[in-house]
Amino acid sequence: MDSAPRAQRTIFGHPRGLLFIAGTELWDRVSFHGMQALLVLYMVEQLLLPGHVEHVAGFAAFRAAIESVTGALSTQALAFQIFGLYIGLVYFTPVFGGALGDRVLGRVRTVSLGALLMTAGHFCLAFDRSFLLALLLLILGAGCLRGNLQPQVGELYAKDDRRRTTAFQIYAAMIALGGFIAPIVTGQLAKSFTWHVGFAFAGFGMLIGLAVYLYGRPSLPPDPPRRERQAAPPLTAEERYIVWLLILMLPIAALFWIAQSQVWNTYNIWVRDHVNLTFGSWTMPVPWLQSLDGLAPFACMPLVLMFWSRQRARGREPSEFTKMAIGCSIFGASTLILAAASAVAGTTGRASLAWAVAFHLGSNIGWIFFAPTTTALVSRAAPDKINATMIGGYSLAVFLGSTISGRLGALYERWPASEFWMLHAALVSLGGVLVLAFGTLMKPALNRTYGVVMDRAEATATAEL
Repeated sequence: MDSAPRAQRTIFGHPRGLLFIAGTELWDRVSFHGMQALLVLYMVEQLLLPGHVEHVAGFAAFRAAIESVTGALSTQALAFQIFGLYIGLVYFTPVFGGALGDRVLGRVRTVSLGALLMTAGHFCLAFDRSFLLALLLLILGAGCLRGNLQPQVGELYAKDDRRRTTAFQIYAAMIALGGFIAPIVTGQLAKSFTWHVGFAFAGFGMLIGLAVYLYGRPSLPPDPPRRERQAAPPLTAEERYIVWLLILMLPIAALFWIAQSQVWNTYNIWVRDHVNLTFGSWTMPVPWLQSLDGLAPFACMPLVLMFWSRQRARGREPSEFTKMAIGCSIFGASTLILAAASAVAGTTGRASLAWAVAFHLGSNIGWIFFAPTTTALVSRAAPDKINATMIGGYSLAVFLGSTISGRLGALYERWPASEFWMLHAALVSLGGVLVLAFGTLMKPALNRTYGVVMDRAEATATAEL
């Protein structure tokens, strides 16, 4: 049994396994964000138009099913709804992917299966006919991969290891870096060649991610023997209470993801219609702006971590709940920038690119405070016996937010753009207020169950020890 010593080897003060897990996630995000940056524009400008949509296998029945719930939708509103459902399901299936890794296949096999399914899905996007099959493969693959890759980060550390939160920040930085690279590459490929060439690049990116993961397998946390997974003792009463608290916090976290998901959804259409992207004779591809959604957190992450480190040294580091609330507030204020830019565009015709850049900078600082901190909190709080399942399950917050954002996208055609973005600013800000209040209920339960201190002064004392 040499897996434990391997897990203890470090690089830059962290287990070597973090390097390979984060590297795999980097290429997963190159794959995912590359496709995501194109999808709404591809549907609105080509796939859903006459001459193409008739060739998509099963699309008539698929559209009828959606419109039986939403009513008749325009081409643009239908694209928003399809995108919202797709993103929502991408973050819903990790619930089952985590259980599959916990109870049946083990983490490594399930991650490998997920990467292969996603690769096949990206290549299916090269053809109009297999569009719906492509989305299905991508949804299932993401569930397998993400439901097991992210929990392995937490398994590298003890629950009281203060490096755990930093590890999730590093992991999130790889997500951000992949999100920066992908839209630039796929956006230019789509503009210079075809949409399908951009999608094919995403498929090759996923293959590279699988190669990185398998190469680093000796440094990954070992899968528990299957007999241990089957014979796991039931949850204690206190553990069940914490699980219920985490479940009850899902709709609160979803308020953040409603606003965040619109950056992936209607935002590209808003940029196309309201922002000046022309510089002389050259027009910047619309997906390039989404690359800022990767660059901003990657660039700001070290500054935020340094800020928290200084707060910790002074005994003033906020609790995880407070960080999440601050993130919602910053994101809400940043979304108001889009409302202001929409008003400017209504007066001058097109808003300056500076408005969009300011939005990406501010909103991603909010994302740094909220998203990785939430994952670290769930990883710390969820019982070991169902840790991967709960981390995967917490993707339900993104599922709820993305699905609702797809439905709200229909308002974009009926409301002034400024009011549309003000609504989303209000929703995410409300989430900040509620998560701060919820923290007062949950912190005592965590202290009793794990002895994990959540208050600022106690956290500082623990760090000093």
